[in-house]
Amino acid sequence: MEQPAGSKVVLGGTPVDLTESGPALDLILRRAAIPGPRPLAVASVNLDHLNHFGTGGRWSGTLHADPGSAVDWVYLVDGAPLVSQAQRLTGRRWPRLAGSDLASPLLARAEELGLKVGFLGGTEDNQRLLAGKLAAERPRLRVAGMWSPARSELESVHGSERIAGQIEDSGAQILFVGLGKPRQELWIDRYAALTGAGVLLAFGAAVDFLAGRVQRAPEWVSRRGLEWGYRLALEPRRLAGRYLLAGPPAYLRLRTGSCTVPQDHPEAKSLPAAAPRTPGRFTGPDGPVDAAVVVVTYNSAGDIDALLQGLRAETADLTLRVLLADNSSRDGTLEIVRDRHPDVIAFATGGNLGYAAGINAALRRAGDAEALVVLNPDLTVARGCLKAMLQRLRSSDAGAVVPRIRAADGATSPTLHREPGISRALGDALVGRRASGRPGWLASTDFDPESYAHAHPVDWASGAALMVNRRLADAVAWDESFFLYSEETDFFRRLRICGGTVWYEPSATVTHEGGGSGASPGLNALMAVNRIRYIRKYHSPAYATVFQGAVALAELLRCWKPERRGVLGTVLDEGSWTALPGPSRDAADSADPGGFPRGSVIIPAHNEAAVIARTLAPLAPLAATGQLEVIVACNGCTDRTAAIARGFDGVNVLEMGQSSKAAALNAGDAAASQWPRLYLDADVQISPGAVRAVFAALSSGQVLAARPAARFDLQDAHPLIRSYYRTKLRLPSARGGLWGAGVYGISREGRQRFQQFPGLTADDLFVDRLFEPAEKAVLDVDPVVVRPPRTPRDQVAVLHRVYRGNAQQNGAHSGGHSTAGRTLSEVARSIRGPLSAAHALVYVAFALAGRRGSGRRGEWERDASTRQPATGGHRD
Repeated sequence: MEQPAGSKVVLGGTPVDLTESGPALDLILRRAAIPGPRPLAVASVNLDHLNHFGTGGRWSGTLHADPGSAVDWVYLVDGAPLVSQAQRLTGRRWPRLAGSDLASPLLARAEELGLKVGFLGGTEDNQRLLAGKLAAERPRLRVAGMWSPARSELESVHGSERIAGQIEDSGAQILFVGLGKPRQELWIDRYAALTGAGVLLAFGAAVDFLAGRVQRAPEWVSRRGLEWGYRLALEPRRLAGRYLLAGPPAYLRLRTGSCTVPQDHPEAKSLPAAAPRTPGRFTGPDGPVDAAVVVVTYNSAGDIDALLQGLRAETADLTLRVLLADNSSRDGTLEIVRDRHPDVIAFATGGNLGYAAGINAALRRAGDAEALVVLNPDLTVARGCLKAMLQRLRSSDAGAVVPRIRAADGATSPTLHREPGISRALGDALVGRRASGRPGWLASTDFDPESYAHAHPVDWASGAALMVNRRLADAVAWDESFFLYSEETDFFRRLRICGGTVWYEPSATVTHEGGGSGASPGLNALMAVNRIRYIRKYHSPAYATVFQGAVALAELLRCWKPERRGVLGTVLDEGSWTALPGPSRDAADSADPGGFPRGSVIIPAHNEAAVIARTLAPLAPLAATGQLEVIVACNGCTDRTAAIARGFDGVNVLEMGQSSKAAALNAGDAAASQWPRLYLDADVQISPGAVRAVFAALSSGQVLAARPAARFDLQDAHPLIRSYYRTKLRLPSARGGLWGAGVYGISREGRQRFQQFPGLTADDLFVDRLFEPAEKAVLDVDPVVVRPPRTPRDQVAVLHRVYRGNAQQNGAHSGGHSTAGRTLSEVARSIRGPLSAAHALVYVAFALAGRRGSGRRGEWERDASTRQPATGGHRD
């Protein structure tokens, strides 16, 4: 690239070409008269420029990071602080070359040489003033045209291309661009080649000075470096923010981020050799490819075909390996893909493991690929999208690239975000999506349309679509503790820590059809909680507490919205976080080359046709291969429970006429041949991993009884039910006991504590009381999924049975009151504020209602609200 003779330095993170005015003018005129292969762009670098393009600036690196750029940039020093810093670095005094100083001599030389000059920017009134002055003072100057587009036109690709076309038709050789920083530089960088001009001058206020609208500072003011004060006095409202707020930080960057650089510049790096293309087809599991595309699906049958068809079109430009990780879809997504797209590497993850876990599973199968692409299944990819992203990834040394995401109506979605923090959380809480032009430190999302018109580095963006350098993708695994939401925030942060810059590339576009994960109070609560979990991961407890308060404020101000019902309570009550949607595993995780520990699972069942298949599905493959003994003891069943259970190979089904859970447990014990033993209610869902963990703990001899952790699925439950469980889950006795989760395991030694299960209602409470705290454990493993009653009526019915069982074991008078007293004491200690006090009152009200009817002996009270017919997972 041709540059003016002189030195090159970096001032505040921005390159600057130090030269005299003569060589700078000669270069501009020469390139205007005899254009090079790329247009020449000239920018004046002052403190305002450093604020936008210097180290830490919003547009840092956008103008000089791409060696394959279509524009040759020259940066001239402007402003007394930069002149002084350049002298410190080079030991030589350099002149200040402001655009307003160069404009008049440049127009004089252009008039002499007959060069055509155009002007872009400024108001129509200013342009009329300028046209009059030029006609009077420079009658022989060839003015190609003047353009005063609206800001909306400049932010539109179509509008900008139309304006550039008009400039090209005018034959302008030199184009003054006065759109203000950073808009003028960004516009030039993207559209200069379309204007046909040999030189484009980002000289901001030069048009205003030429038109005479703004007076130049007196010479003595400029010599003393006080022109900024003069201009501030003339236009305080417009310039106060630039000089008084943005100026000091930019000056600090100037003093701390400046250095000299070698005179010669590296050539553009060569791109890696492209892998052989296979247009219309995806590459198999072997061999190198340009990109491995990862799609994580969950019930995505209606969307996946459009995405894959769009990706096929991209194979005309790139070789692609497509991997589909299915998170236990129930709508046939996996089968559809395997049938219609056999060249897609589609596999089941082994459950609904979450977005991050699905990506990690696919990454392990990605093979030899230059880049990894992650796409939501409900996207469609515009033609050339992946090629544009890969070019940006290569040319800018980016760690990751994110595209423009359009909504179904074509509008650009605000998917660019800033690093979360307290001030931004407070700004979002108080203002939400309104006042989109507020300062960045008060907004976590970037709503500025200009941010979506130009390529630039960002903190993080939506995880719906991104391309990652493969080396970094291998080094930065996705954190699977974020089941859904905030996993991309965490991933991009760790990517930046590893030195990877995240770039936004607007020329790459995808359309988001909006299938996704949907919206519900449960998912909104998970989103809010995961924001807090993310902050806790990287900040101090005190900082995280304040951040949690800001999130709570946001929910308080929006709690009247139906989709945010109950979210505030969840944010404030950490005991309820275990009830949020989370990962679950299915039968696929039973495949284990190391074998499965010996043991028996005993499932008592009374008319459980609606749920038994759901419970057996994860365990049946182990039973079918003889790795696990599974016994279903049907007691007094009058429905199809036994027939459904027999449909699973390897499951042993017992039938007895007596409707007694105790009899079923004893019959299952008599038929079982393995130890340890796990006793599982027929409506509780457990993964093979949890069974393994319980058997391992019991076989070690460290404990005699154990159960896995429990996750209470409260989605769609009545608000009073959620309130009840928010208190219940905070009680120490509920968290540490064997009862209440519908599952417990006992070792052979532990089982010797009693002869047989007594005819009592609460078998789990009976077993729990046989062991001291040191002899039993609640294991922090893959939790069982417990579905409490959905309605208050069903909850009270279940509590009748629970309290009747408690009374049977406590004795008619002696222990019952002491147990109630201990529980009441725990409830009182769970109160931390007004909200938890309200939940405690709901708990006490349910407890009183449950105790009141527990003395009436009738038929077995059961919860009908969660026993919906099973949709699959069994064979008849």
